[in-house]
Amino acid sequence: MSTWVLLRGLTRETRHWGRFPEQLRAAFPEARLLAVELPGNGQLNGLASPMSIPGMAAFCRKELERMGAAPPFVLLGMSMGAMVAAAWAERHPEEVAACVLISASFGAFSPLHHRLRPRAWPALLRILLDSSAEGRELRVFRLTSALPEADPQVIAQWADIRRSRPVGPRNALRQLLAAAAYRAPPGAPVPTLALAGARDRLVDARCSRAIADRWHCPLVIHPEAGHDLPLDDGAWVAGQIRAWLP
Repeated sequence: MSTWVLLRGLTRETRHWGRFPEQLRAAFPEARLLAVELPGNGQLNGLASPMSIPGMAAFCRKELERMGAAPPFVLLGMSMGAMVAAAWAERHPEEVAACVLISASFGAFSPLHHRLRPRAWPALLRILLDSSAEGRELRVFRLTSALPEADPQVIAQWADIRRSRPVGPRNALRQLLAAAAYRAPPGAPVPTLALAGARDRLVDARCSRAIADRWHCPLVIHPEAGHDLPLDDGAWVAGQIRAWLP
């Protein structure tokens, strides 16, 4: 039985997965699912975020050891979490059965204006300047989701997360610098599936195409989804993984 390790992105925590773990468990009822917190986020927001993506991967490996989880692992990472999964698989391929990379982008594979779309820059600035938790999360939702209307329950949950477990600006900066500096291996260290949303307003889907081309791995693009694929269509994500994994 494989253990699935779910890794979220920049300044986001395990609660941001929402209903997706349930949808993934329905597709893989025999698997063990573990959503692992990156240091500096969620319950670990009191820790300093590592200054490198490999440092984050090393921390997560120790967390799994502490939890008594043993390989083989299937790593599912979204955005910055996909970088952590790639760094983990590169350094310890013997313990990783497969990787699923969602809305990923790697430096040296894609130019900056693809990794962070210029149209997203003003939106990111407005998020930083908004003083209310609800206002910030509504802007995050509009940037990362392609759903036609914002879900009030999701916005309320995200705002509660922001208030209860805030990520400090220093940790946010450390994570951003780590993501910007990370360089992925030239080839896939383990079997990999790339997933992306055609309507991603934050990261151009061509970044996932670049990974698929370099790593010679399959890529599936959702025609209507945005950056947060598990939010926009978690059942589709689980179905694509189910169809790909033997």
